[in-house]
Amino acid sequence: MEEVGGEIEDMREELARRIERSLQARQRRGSVGVTGDEDPLAAGTGDSYEEFEQQQQLRMMHQQDEQLDGVFQTVGNLRQQADDMGRELEEQAEMLEVVDTLADRVGGRLQTGIQKVGYVMRKNEDRMSSCCIGLLILILIILLILVLVI
Repeated sequence: MEEVGGEIEDMREELARRIERSLQARQRRGSVGVTGDEDPLAAGTGDSYEEFEQQQQLRMMHQQDEQLDGVFQTVGNLRQQADDMGRELEEQAEMLEVVDTLADRVGGRLQTGIQKVGYVMRKNEDRMSSCCIGLLILILIILLILVLVI
């Protein structure tokens, strides 16, 4: 942003130097005066045309300065927005790191819980299934005895 401001200042200084040189050259021509060979009407017309052209150039340079100032302000606004976006992204990155750490912890705890539940299920499955099978066999034998007796 400072570079853009420096460029604009350089342009303004160059423009001021050119205008000054033009004015000095015009003054030198005016101080020489009109010789007998020159047409006074043509000389007057030339000076007024140069003056008109110089005014036009000054007007155009003023408009360009205003436009450059507008561009400078727009660039400044864009830079401010980019800075704001950068800060926001940094804050969000920090938040994501915290969430990631918490998710890793919860994932680890969940994995440990699942392993414990699996262990309990395997242990209970072996004992309980054996007990259930034995109980069912006993009930079948009792039923067969009852059927044969009756």
